[in-house]
Amino acid sequence: MKLLIASVLAALSFAVAAEAPRPPEVAARAYLLMDVTANQILASKDLDMPVEPASLTKLMTAYLVFDALRSKKIDLKQTFPVSERAWKMPGSRMFIDPKMQVPVEDLIKGMIVQSGNDATMALAEGVGGSLERFVQMMNEQAKVLGMKNTGYKNPEGLTEAGHTTTARDLSILAMRLMSDFPDFVHFYAIKKYRYPGTPAANDSNRNLLLFRDPTVDGLKTGHTAAAGYCLVATAKRDFPALVTAGAPAGSPAAAGSRRLLSIVLGTESESARANESQKLLNWGYTAYEAVKLYDAGAAVVTPKVWKGAESAVKVGRPQGVIVAVPAGSGAQLKTEVVRNEPIVAPVAKGQVLGTLKVRSGEQIVAEVPLVALDAVEQAGVIGRTWDALRLWIR
Repeated sequence: MKLLIASVLAALSFAVAAEAPRPPEVAARAYLLMDVTANQILASKDLDMPVEPASLTKLMTAYLVFDALRSKKIDLKQTFPVSERAWKMPGSRMFIDPKMQVPVEDLIKGMIVQSGNDATMALAEGVGGSLERFVQMMNEQAKVLGMKNTGYKNPEGLTEAGHTTTARDLSILAMRLMSDFPDFVHFYAIKKYRYPGTPAANDSNRNLLLFRDPTVDGLKTGHTAAAGYCLVATAKRDFPALVTAGAPAGSPAAAGSRRLLSIVLGTESESARANESQKLLNWGYTAYEAVKLYDAGAAVVTPKVWKGAESAVKVGRPQGVIVAVPAGSGAQLKTEVVRNEPIVAPVAKGQVLGTLKVRSGEQIVAEVPLVALDAVEQAGVIGRTWDALRLWIR
């Protein structure tokens, strides 16, 4: 296999790479700031350190509930019983009891807005059939998502030996939750909710940023004595320069928005987790700029295909290419495409055929996988034979 490097100048290169901005001081045991739009980590501290997730565990519980809704195994109007175990759950509660049959939609709101351990247990038993089976499902899904350092022992997040995760794994889960279930993540933006007949004082979302920053629309708080005060927060702000031609109507790319995700773990108080999260989000939006390099579905390169019914294939990204770079350096980027040669049919749509490397000076600031935008079938016998001969004498 010959390695072919095709360089495409996006702008004038410069001699000295832009230095990565220094993140603010964050009073947390561990943290991570992710540019979701560019799929880049902007700042982190101890992102692979094992931590107790507390109620951030409920992000995985929600993932499995949303998956059951999407596959129509359950529906929002369906009611679940409240077991004795669910009723007697300690910690944050929705205040439901065994006399009730509670709709799934209300249990979801109780789990997310009120962080109700009782609602979480009712959902786990309803979706999994038993608590034990649901916890098994949680760990199986963590492996599927690539959460390599996460182990679940329960669905609600109460302290238990071996119930741990990392900031990196939480970012994987949060990003997949948002991308896999766009029809359900609106639950995380609900500021107030309570089930009829339950205490009125228990109606506010624990995520204080929902009340402070109109661009914040999720996600989840967590607290135990061992975990400290934790928050996974996400914000979406509009940037007209990021409007991507060809993106699906209503998608973030079509609107020109940029989403960041902050994870702070082990802060000292409810207000501290909100303050430190806000600090990270604001810094991310000002210290880094997002640069659109290619529109959705645009061909970055069009390499030759051997033994194919078509002579070439368009290679790019269906969702476009956006990278995050230090503010002010966006006009000074250089890109190059690295791909393996030769490309031989058949080629499947979505097949990875190369990597777009984005450089600022000599520093690589992003590496983006490039895929076939269309499928290429094999040519007939004569075409394949002719190309086989040409490949042999290259």
